[in-house]
Amino acid sequence: MEKNRIRMVFAGIGFAVVASGAPAQSQTPSEQERYPSRPIRWVAPSSVGGGNDTLARLIGAKMTEHWGQQVVVDNRPGAGGIIGNDIVAKAAPDGYTILIVAGGFAVNPSLYKTIPYDTLKDFERISYVAHAPLVLVAHSSVGIKSVRELIELAKAKPGKLNYASSGVGTTSFLAAELFKYMTKAQMVHVPYKGAGAAAAAVVAGQVDLVATTPNAVVPHVRTGRLRALGVTSATRLSIIPEVPTVAEQGLPGYEVVTAYWVLVPAKTPKPIITALHAEMVRILKLPETRKQFEFLGFTPVGSTPEELTAIIRSEMAKWSKVLKEIGVRPE
Repeated sequence: MEKNRIRMVFAGIGFAVVASGAPAQSQTPSEQERYPSRPIRWVAPSSVGGGNDTLARLIGAKMTEHWGQQVVVDNRPGAGGIIGNDIVAKAAPDGYTILIVAGGFAVNPSLYKTIPYDTLKDFERISYVAHAPLVLVAHSSVGIKSVRELIELAKAKPGKLNYASSGVGTTSFLAAELFKYMTKAQMVHVPYKGAGAAAAAVVAGQVDLVATTPNAVVPHVRTGRLRALGVTSATRLSIIPEVPTVAEQGLPGYEVVTAYWVLVPAKTPKPIITALHAEMVRILKLPETRKQFEFLGFTPVGSTPEELTAIIRSEMAKWSKVLKEIGVRPE
């Protein structure tokens, strides 16, 4: 690991094709050309309110508007996204169920001794659609106002503070674990079934801290229920420019960015892959989409399927090495 810069870029949005419990069947060329010709189910492997859920609803609304077919978000949280991912991995590749994932898609192979699908072989890649920093926040009752104060408190009272996450392997978990590794602070992990549930626990005062996407916590920072301690990107966030980065506050090189990727199950017909990729490109170029993304703290990206395949392979190799170095072992 580089001594002067420790950077985390996590995997992300996944669209994948899933059948509604029906066995896989091949589609005729005419059926592929008419895609989509019926409503689309969008599985979000997280609770409502997280970054992947928010993006699914934003992008899904644009798909409905353009294609004239309803896109319905189906939240399936649990196991750091593995439950939802597995639904898609075993789904019929017909284009009528979509999966959105964020966080540990490329990290899970290094965190779990076994997972029920193959991260590369069971999916096709569509596009890298967006990335976002996290905001590290504390409940107002904790009484700290900065990362420096957090470090001081955590070291003075080892194990007293606890932090919420979306589960082992997710961005929020790894961001906190990297923070602990770099500061030698001791904090207790409290996992939840998704970013929305983790953020809600901190808002309610049940847990002290969470690092999560801006859309989940910035409204509560503005009401005073939460205190924003730092932004995990290399630069400050435009929607809360007064909040310094974590790196600015004594942890140079600390950077955590969540990447969101679009995927479909293996063996999805090429015409459907082409249609989904074209739709992602179209949506990401819309001025209103870019405005919505940026307001919520997301940055639109975009990539080809081939570029995304290379990124996923690179991320898997990187995290295998990084997790060993920071002391996280497969379970």
